[in-house]
Amino acid sequence: MAEPWPSYSSSSRGKKKRPRSPNDDATSSQGRTENSTSLEDNLIFSDTLIALQLMRTQFPKLEKVVTQPFILQSQLYSSVKDRTQVDRDLESLKKDRVLRVFKLNTGQDDHAIMFMDDYLKQMESAVRRSKGKNQDCSEVFEWFEKYVLPSKLDVSIDHLELVSFSHCSLLSNGGDARDKHITLLMNAGLLTRQLIDPNMYWFSIPSIGPILKGLTQGRKEVLSLLNRRKYKEMLLSSLEKTRLRLSPLDVRFHLRDLIGSGQIKTVQTATGLLARVSTD
Repeated sequence: MAEPWPSYSSSSRGKKKRPRSPNDDATSSQGRTENSTSLEDNLIFSDTLIALQLMRTQFPKLEKVVTQPFILQSQLYSSVKDRTQVDRDLESLKKDRVLRVFKLNTGQDDHAIMFMDDYLKQMESAVRRSKGKNQDCSEVFEWFEKYVLPSKLDVSIDHLELVSFSHCSLLSNGGDARDKHITLLMNAGLLTRQLIDPNMYWFSIPSIGPILKGLTQGRKEVLSLLNRRKYKEMLLSSLEKTRLRLSPLDVRFHLRDLIGSGQIKTVQTATGLLARVSTD
């Protein structure tokens, strides 16, 4: 039986753990980030959760799009070098329901990580907008939050799984009712139907669409900037000060992503860390 929110797994000793919020352990890195917020001084970490918390606090302030902070999995790979440990930690944090991972509709293998508290806030905003259009949708959103999210931790869910939860008869009243409720979830931005298999759905972050366009364009803009340089390289400290024209996200956000995906590599020099287009 699925456990409703908030519920977190116990530690290996059997003691209940307090749900970890995005601000936990902030004091361990607060002094560091207050003294220097440059990417060069805050690039590498040994702890996955601390890296996630720092990147959450550094999420760009967006003017035209309202979204809670999220971290790309590639960004995490740029900051914690042991990818096996990162993947292991993410699985543990997902099981503890501290965070959730989402497949992004960018045409690439992009995954976003969002702390569960932030995701529920994002979901609440989407639900309020949907309720304004449809007064009969409260029950389906409550069912989705109480049963589907805690039970299904993967990035996707198939149609049969979606309607097979026995805790609530909401989606078992016939095909028309099921389709209507799934459509409500899709319209709210909580589910996205997969193009390859229409019986599969991605869990999604509501209202993130405009940011995805900026993510793709920003990557191209940063790489283009470096490619125009004679040696296709630039000091990270100088590159970080660049203002992008095509993305609402800042350069630091894109640099972490491009370093983690291997499209940019860093080289330590006497004058500082150098960002160079990867030729591998």
